[in-house]
Amino acid sequence: MNSALAVFIGGGLGCVARYGISLAVKYNYAAIFPIATLLSNMLSCLILALAVGYFADKISANGLLYTFVIVGFCGGFSTFSSFSYETIHLLKNGNLIYALLNIAVSIISCFCIVYFLSKK
Repeated sequence: MNSALAVFIGGGLGCVARYGISLAVKYNYAAIFPIATLLSNMLSCLILALAVGYFADKISANGLLYTFVIVGFCGGFSTFSSFSYETIHLLKNGNLIYALLNIAVSIISCFCIVYFLSKK
């Protein structure tokens, strides 16, 4: 398998996982706050942090595994564009508090997950 195929498969699986979270949230949670995107980004950061923090030897020893998990799956699973769009949508609809909360919670939680879990 080459790197492009690893990214393709990992990214596809990440996108499907992201879509599944969106559907689950849509059918079980009705609110203004974009919880599906927050969950996807937090889980993606968790997977990335665990991969580089606890499985670094295996990940770095196998370039295709790194490409599949970090670049492909985490890249397809996380979504900065949706985060940006949903935050702007909140602002345009007069939900300043929710927009600021989305920014703060998303950035702080994702940075903390990666920081604390990717350390050995």
